[in-house]
Amino acid sequence: MNAFREPPPFNARGVWAIYRFEMARFGRTVFTSLLTPVITTALYFVVFGAAIGGRMGEIDGVPYGAFIVPGLIMLSVLTESIGNASFGIHFPRWTGTIYEVLSAPLSPFEVVLGYVGAATTKSVILGLVIFATAHLFVPIEVQHPLWMAAFLVLTAVSFCLFGFILGIWAKGWEQMQAVPMLVVTPLTFLGGAFYSIDMLPGIWRTISLFNPIVYLVSGFRWSFHGESDVAVGASLAAVCAFLALCLGIAWWILDRGWRLKP
Repeated sequence: MNAFREPPPFNARGVWAIYRFEMARFGRTVFTSLLTPVITTALYFVVFGAAIGGRMGEIDGVPYGAFIVPGLIMLSVLTESIGNASFGIHFPRWTGTIYEVLSAPLSPFEVVLGYVGAATTKSVILGLVIFATAHLFVPIEVQHPLWMAAFLVLTAVSFCLFGFILGIWAKGWEQMQAVPMLVVTPLTFLGGAFYSIDMLPGIWRTISLFNPIVYLVSGFRWSFHGESDVAVGASLAAVCAFLALCLGIAWWILDRGWRLKP
């Protein structure tokens, strides 16, 4: 008997079924899912861009209204990525239909690919909608469009994986919503979304460098304006490291059935 078994073929049909189901759910609420971030973005521009931006002038040679665009996009993408992915996996756990997925001939990677792929698609669409909305308020020039797309997709995938893990870890809806509200959102506001960390006093700038969101926002802003608070290589390395960590944890959870199987 051969001691080595060939790995099962990639179940593209199963992955597509999960992806299509999640996107169909998004399609039923697409209007409200996109309208709320658009209204929120408009309010940010009214408050920060017009009221405060008129007094701020320019930051690193960039008008304040244009300066905050990458931070606004990143803030929405991070929040929606976690929310979409955590709800996508937590709802089947809550209803008990997750056992149908676990009993299907799908590997842990294929399950993650289906759920996280759909959540990433939603987040990227949202980011592009906010980018288009920003054009209505301020002129925007993207100096490195390919890098912008790369940072947007990598960040969306990373935080969708994080949301997927959160949706499995959480024992209830309140616990699932607490982490984005109490941890991710404050870190984003303190991560240079609306200001440059170079404007902070020395000790606070050093402390800010321990905030992982700083690297995401800084790299994304560099793709727009060519200016960043930290090295672009460090930003890219931080995103890739977080992605690899979350992918490994998500694969381990599904492989072991942690909090999924009785």
